[in-house]
Amino acid sequence: MNRRVIGNKGEDIACTFLKKEGFVIVDRNYFKKWGELDIVAEKDNIIHFCEVKSVIVNSVDEMNGHRPEDNVHGLKTRRLRRIIETYLEEKGGGLGREFQFHVICVYMNISSHRASVKWLKNIII
Repeated sequence: MNRRVIGNKGEDIACTFLKKEGFVIVDRNYFKKWGELDIVAEKDNIIHFCEVKSVIVNSVDEMNGHRPEDNVHGLKTRRLRRIIETYLEEKGGGLGREFQFHVICVYMNISSHRASVKWLKNIII
């Protein structure tokens, strides 16, 4: 399975998870040449920007210390800040709008056709 397929499936799982938590999905894969937002959602009049990191595992023990959220590093967060500012100015009601940023890690087990989600809430970027 290629990375794009894994990423798309992980984003689908993350959207389902967020909907079950009461969020409304406003946008997906908002793209500009300087960055992309995986999921934009809204709940309680707060806009939520979600970066999704997906991995395939055979078991939780297989991770051996690898954490998908570690891929949200310095350069990535700078790009995310810029694309969030662009989104807020273009579609989100301006830079004064209340928002939160989250990382959602999706662990997909292909053999069992199950997934688990780890939600890192309200991260400062």
